Amino acid sequence: MTLVLLLAACLLSCLGQVSQKFAVEAWRGQRVGIALALRSPWLWLALASLGFGLLLWLLVLQRMEVGIAYPMLSLNFVLITLVAHFLFKESIDRRHWFGIALVMGGVILLGQHT
Repeated sequence: MTLVLLLAACLLSCLGQVSQKFAVEAWRGQRVGIALALRSPWLWLALASLGFGLLLWLLVLQRMEVGIAYPMLSLNFVLITLVAHFLFKESIDRRHWFGIALVMGGVILLGQHT
């Protein structure tokens, strides 16, 4: 159950980051005041996602050692890289993919510890 909570916290964090990106992309080329920013559904989705992710993270920390849980949040690097590549069409070089593979290896090793 703890790993499910950890994965959900990672996914919510990723959703929050992607929502922030969509919010700022919508504002590109505009003068954005606080009133316009507060009307952005992407901004509200980001805040909600990051907030719920934080609550799940607190539940994870109640059940798992922080020395194991925190490094597993590096899954966010993997998720964000995949989203950036497939959704935002950002190019990812070979060195970056190698880094992602190393992160995944570390997460797998840590996951065997729990």
